[in-house]
Amino acid sequence: MDFGIAGRKALVCAASKGLGRGCAEALAREGVAVTICARTEAAVRQAAEEIGAQAGARVRWVACDITTPQGRSAALAACPQPDILVNNAGGPPPGDFRDWDRDAWIRALDANMLTPIELIKATIDGMIERKFGRIVNITSSAVKAPIDVLGLSNGARSGLTGFVAGLARKVASQGVTINNLLPGSFDTDRLRGNMALRAKTAGKPVEEIARAMQQANPSGRFGTPQEFGAVCAFLCSVHAGYIAGQNVLIDGGAYPGTF
Repeated sequence: MDFGIAGRKALVCAASKGLGRGCAEALAREGVAVTICARTEAAVRQAAEEIGAQAGARVRWVACDITTPQGRSAALAACPQPDILVNNAGGPPPGDFRDWDRDAWIRALDANMLTPIELIKATIDGMIERKFGRIVNITSSAVKAPIDVLGLSNGARSGLTGFVAGLARKVASQGVTINNLLPGSFDTDRLRGNMALRAKTAGKPVEEIARAMQQANPSGRFGTPQEFGAVCAFLCSVHAGYIAGQNVLIDGGAYPGTF
């Protein structure tokens, strides 16, 4: 299937590894002019070179902290007026809500709610003018089924979800779609860190925790960033223009509900 987005410009945030990189790889394969950003210069440069080599095209990169005004300015200077925006940022740490002070909450909101909103604000009018735009926010399955130790993420990402629900329906008639991707357990550094915390708390080997988590999932395994990226690329395609304001859960069937 031709996704019809070859030659479009995309900014993919936090894309040196994990789910963000999976999205960047998938878009680059579709002929999109991809710009990626991440905090560590060496890592984001290497990722851009590797993704570009796989796709046979140049992938631009910028080292910045997307959760700061300076970082967002740098990213948008590297990719002005993107047609596609993939919002992503590292999730806040797990823990007990009793240990989180106001500063911890503000950091979580800045990274996982306010940063995506600021990037949407900076790019959406150009998309409306061009009558084409795709915004995909990488959130979490915790929006659908909250995870007790991820309270900071539960709160911040749910706030973004509520904001998107209203805005997406205001711009859908302009050729601009905004949707959220809700990943479950994917084989990423984030998942490994959470498993390490669970293993420490339970006094069990990490391998045992990982095996139990995989066995508990109907698919019997963790997802891959490549699978996630493929869904992202489809949502960014010309074929997904009638999908707006949706929360697309990708979790191997872990969520047991019908709705």
